[in-house]
Amino acid sequence: MNQLERLKRHSVVVADTGDFRLLQAFQPRDATTNPSLILKAVLQPEYAPLLAQTVAALPGRPPDEIVDALLVRFGTEILRIVPGRVSTEVDARLAFDTEATTKRARHLMRLYEAQGIARERVLIKVAATWEGIRAAEVLESEGIHCNLTLVFAFCQAVACADAGARLISPFVGRIYDWHKRAAAGRWDEAAHAGASDPGVRSVARIHHHYKQRGIRTEVMAASFRNVGQILALAGCDLLTISPELLTQLQSSDAPFEAGLGLAEPRESGVTLRLDEASFRRALNDDAMASEKLGEGVRAFAADAVKLDGLIEALR
Repeated sequence: MNQLERLKRHSVVVADTGDFRLLQAFQPRDATTNPSLILKAVLQPEYAPLLAQTVAALPGRPPDEIVDALLVRFGTEILRIVPGRVSTEVDARLAFDTEATTKRARHLMRLYEAQGIARERVLIKVAATWEGIRAAEVLESEGIHCNLTLVFAFCQAVACADAGARLISPFVGRIYDWHKRAAAGRWDEAAHAGASDPGVRSVARIHHHYKQRGIRTEVMAASFRNVGQILALAGCDLLTISPELLTQLQSSDAPFEAGLGLAEPRESGVTLRLDEASFRRALNDDAMASEKLGEGVRAFAADAVKLDGLIEALR
């Protein structure tokens, strides 16, 4: 049994890719996409026709409608292969607009339903800003389940759970990147490996907090830089993994132990409900989280702009 097969005994494995032709090889239960992954896919010859066909089918329509149709086209193809769910992301340029995010999410879900896809098979990805979390609260009340992405801070995880989000995506690798860069020449890779990795520790804290309190929001660790981070989080609800790292896991039969359990001490004095002021203060006090959240929104927004440019070029 290889490491990928063993990992599936501890966590739900999710493929983090827009390249749906790769999915059969890894047999994940779910799949996740984001604007950067879709942009990467449509720049490949195999997928470029999907973009051209979508643009041709919607003459004269604004780019945002064409992008949503393209996202759902990819999502529908993915759902022909995976038995579970696909995550489809709302335009990151709306990350600080609750009403616009809510409207766009409803539109995405209507497009999926028009394709005969049940709501339970779709997670709408929304950035875990205060505005995004409030949008998710509204959407969850309407039966539209959300994946709160770009989670870097514990306060984000608390607020997402309080809003009733179905799932959150804490970004392991980007947390690791920030701490490694901040340490500069003082960084000791071996001392910060496995369970000592700052990204792994962040996810473990959220996981234990949720499980010890019976919080139903699922934790899907994301943005891995190496297999060691993945194995250290075996036992997390879900792990979304790039095809490159899935291949490494599939190619190794080295044994490993599940990294997460419930032996962590219970936390005390943790506020379970955060109003807007306390959320913003806690996020601001976390230099890593505030920096990486802003950076992540900007990067996804930039790729959304590039996707708009490809659409305009095909008109």
